[in-house]
Amino acid sequence: MLTHLHIQNFKAWQDTGPIHLAPLTVIFGANSAGKSSLGHLLLALQQTARSSDRKRALHLGDSTSLIDLGTFADCLHGHDLKQSLSFELGWRLPRDLEVVDPLQPTLRYRGSAMRLDVSLAANKAQQPEVQALRYALSNGDSEVLDVALTRDDKRKLHLSSNTYGFKMADGRKWPLEEPEKFYRLSDISMARYKNAGFMADFALATEAMLEGISYLGPLRKHPQRIYPWSGETPASVGPMGEYVVAAILAAQGEGRKLNRKAGGHTRGFAEFIAAWLKDLGVIYDFSVRPVAAGRKEYEVLVRTHAKTPQVKITDVGFGISQVLPALVQAFYCPPHSTVWMEQPEIHLHPQVQAELADVFISATQARENGKARDVQLIVESHSEHFLNRLQRRVAEGVVQPEDVAVYFCRREAGTTELEPLRLNMFGDIENWPEHFFGDEMADIAGRTLAALQRKKALLPSGSTAR
Repeated sequence: MLTHLHIQNFKAWQDTGPIHLAPLTVIFGANSAGKSSLGHLLLALQQTARSSDRKRALHLGDSTSLIDLGTFADCLHGHDLKQSLSFELGWRLPRDLEVVDPLQPTLRYRGSAMRLDVSLAANKAQQPEVQALRYALSNGDSEVLDVALTRDDKRKLHLSSNTYGFKMADGRKWPLEEPEKFYRLSDISMARYKNAGFMADFALATEAMLEGISYLGPLRKHPQRIYPWSGETPASVGPMGEYVVAAILAAQGEGRKLNRKAGGHTRGFAEFIAAWLKDLGVIYDFSVRPVAAGRKEYEVLVRTHAKTPQVKITDVGFGISQVLPALVQAFYCPPHSTVWMEQPEIHLHPQVQAELADVFISATQARENGKARDVQLIVESHSEHFLNRLQRRVAEGVVQPEDVAVYFCRREAGTTELEPLRLNMFGDIENWPEHFFGDEMADIAGRTLAALQRKKALLPSGSTAR
């Protein structure tokens, strides 16, 4: 689970400032304010980790990748190649990581959280190059181990630590190689030392964290009359929800069982999703079944009311096909993972938008096969109804204020700012931003004044409006 994000000189962001990421983090803001860029950087880091090219510090994307950020100059704030793109990522480990110095086995460094700080600058070919990277292993609020790879004025790389004593191997005084991607010390560089092998564990922990991020975009695929599935288990529902039916069938086939919170009723995956759809009020019941015995084609059937017949998902309102990927991804993703969603409320009735807040609260509290899923949701939204329900649930004690983070993204004079909103235990936002959801009072006052003027114009000459 991600706990911290700080980005500098990326797209619209000169400096986001430290961003605390809670189990349920919601980002509001005007269009084109820069909200999506935060998630886009994480996707670029993920596709870099997945890339087979170890020499590429940052895979900015192409026509075949999940995200395409253009050139490095396109990514930099103000397109200034003299600037460095910097980011800090903090995350909680699914299990403690222990480092033992092989030269001093009594020295052990054990932590439950990690942080990675990286600075990238343009090289002579205007491609991103690592200027510095730093790992920190923490236990609670205390750093127990740190490692830094830095570059001097002559571009020579140096490995150092304030808490760990690296010992150079005999006869291996060769210079350090360029790091692999943006986070990994090369094998040859590690072999330069007698006790640097643990750096491979840090790289693996970074890859596991990035692999645990899934993304659902604001535009979802239209419903289909037939869905093919040959037994594969997709990593996610896909950025447009294109694998949502395959995900349901795979989870059901694996016998996955979930409940909404500790002590709740346990259901199989498909039944669990169907129950949420019913509670959302978009359908009465829901099922996925093969078009015929032994076939690899499936159809999604829904019933909108108790007394209506089942019909295909293509024959009902568009909303169900748009909310289904968001609902499934929230519970399909592996434990300890992070889901980034853009506008999950799109095409939904205001009441359903409000109910969606309950779904996402439950996703952070749900249990699977008797164990807490420990899943994180980061949601970009424009829905006032979603926020109202979230505030209500905080006031009711359904979710604790520390498990929710709310931000408002605004753009002023060419600079984007991210303002953390203080949500107290009563569900109140103590620093409500101006024009958060438009100027409602101005609309009410304007409507009232216009009504009075129109009534006055309709009165007979000499009469007085009352």
